[in-house]
Parts: sequence; C-alpha cells; structure tokens
Amino acid sequence: MHAFNLQPKTLTLAERLADLAVDALIDEADLSPKPALVDRRGNGAHTDLHLGLMHASALSLWPAFKDMAQAAIEIGEVGLPLREAIGRIGREGEQAMLATTRGVNTHRGAIWALGLLVTAAALEPESTAASAITLRAARLALLNDRHAPQSLSHGTQVAQRYGARGAREEAQLGFPAVMQRALPQLKLSRAAGHGEQNARLDALLAIMTRLADTCVLYRAGEQGLHAMQLGAQAVLDAGGSASLAGRRRLHELDQQLIALNASPGGAADLLAACLLIDRLESGEHFNQGAS
Repeated sequence: MHAFNLQPKTLTLAERLADLAVDALIDEADLSPKPALVDRRGNGAHTDLHLGLMHASALSLWPAFKDMAQAAIEIGEVGLPLREAIGRIGREGEQAMLATTRGVNTHRGAIWALGLLVTAAALEPESTAASAITLRAARLALLNDRHAPQSLSHGTQVAQRYGARGAREEAQLGFPAVMQRALPQLKLSRAAGHGEQNARLDALLAIMTRLADTCVLYRAGEQGLHAMQLGAQAVLDAGGSASLAGRRRLHELDQQLIALNASPGGAADLLAACLLIDRLESGEHFNQGAS
C-alpha cells in the first residue's frame, strides 16, 4: 500500500480502552516531580527502575487490557466467568510484563486496578460516571477467582502484618482513595487554575495523605508511612504543587522519602487509576472512531 493512501485505523472499543489504560500508566510515570518515584528527573528511591522501563512495561500490558475489555464485551455481565477470565488474562499480562522488564515488578498492582476498571467500562460503555464504573469494578473484585495462585505477594504480606488495606481490598471497596481523595482534588486544583500537571501532582498527594501504602510499609515500615502521609498533607496545606511554598515542601518530602527508601508505589498505581477514571468519565473511549 502506498504511504499516502494510508487511512487511520478505526479502533474497536476494547482497543480504545486499552489505549486509555496504557496512556494513564505512561502519564503517571512521566508526571514530575513525584516524591521518591520514578519520573522524568530520575529513579527516585529505586535502583532497579527507570522511566524507559516504566514506558516499556506499560506498553507490554496493552494486549492484556484489550483482552480484558473484549472478555467483558463477550460475556456481558458481572459474574464468576468474567472474573476468572480477566484473572487469567491478568496473570498472562503479568508474565508479559516480567518478560519485558527482565523480572522487575513495575506494574503488578496496576494490572489489577486498571484491569478491573477497563473491564467495568467495557461492560456498560455508556455508563461513564466514576461512581458507576467503580461500583462495577468492586462487584468484580469481590468475586473469588478459583484459579488464582495462593502465594502471598509482598503487598498482601505487609497488609496482613500492619492491618493495612491492600490493593485487593481497595478495589473491593470501590477505590475510595480515588473517589474520596484523588478525583475531588484533581478537579479542585483544575478549577483553581493550577494547570494539569500540578493538578495531577495534587491528586497523587491527596492519595498519599491517607493511604496505608503497602509499598511504603514494605520498604520503610510505619516510619516511612507516617512520613509520607504527613509530608503529603504539608504540601497541600502549603498551597499545593502550584505554589512556591508547596513546591518547597514537595522537595523536602521527596528527599525525606528517598532517604527512608520509601517509594509510594501503591499511591502511584491509584493515581493511574484516577487518570483512567477521569478519562472514562469524560467519554474519551467513544472518541477516535471506537466501535
């Protein structure tokens, strides 16, 4: 085919939803300056991660997100068949991710969170309210996948040790960190004219103020968790990411968490979920010829 005769490909609904999920992961990775997280400045508190790896990991998950959405379209209802189908697809996606990253866990938590949201969106694509999407995702998360491996992840072990709410429970409750903290803060900062990047940083900080982040607990214990929560609140209290005082507090928080080796990966996953829900609520999955 001659290059000048190429026509834009019409995307299916499942493909468009997968695009949005990957976009959310890449936008979360690129957002800067995030405290102790990989961003455009550097590796944060990590020695095994960098921005290029985060991008590659996100792109490797596109087929899994597409297949989850397609399973929802074909099965058509919340139930055990769909829950077990997306569980299997998620595990396959995790293996593809680990093959891409050579064994580094970049987005395991995000596969769970964004996979549920993509599935929920595909079930009823015209029902785009954040509350409706997260309710469908929660109903799926509450179902027990009989084929899921019984080995405990680091996050699950830490959640049990400290009595914290892990990624599974967060989804089962309808993503309260997103619905009660991140989305309201994102919209508030936008309305105040703080700019999109600052609004997203403020949304991340809003999550960090309350989340019992199992990544932080695993790496730095309760000391790290308290530093994260109090420091994030201090940034918001100082005026948020768009203010000079807030930026100074954000720099202090970044240095403190790096010194503690406390990287808030759970909060980062939930910010990606927030960005995805925000786009779904705007109806972006109907754009660009989705069918």
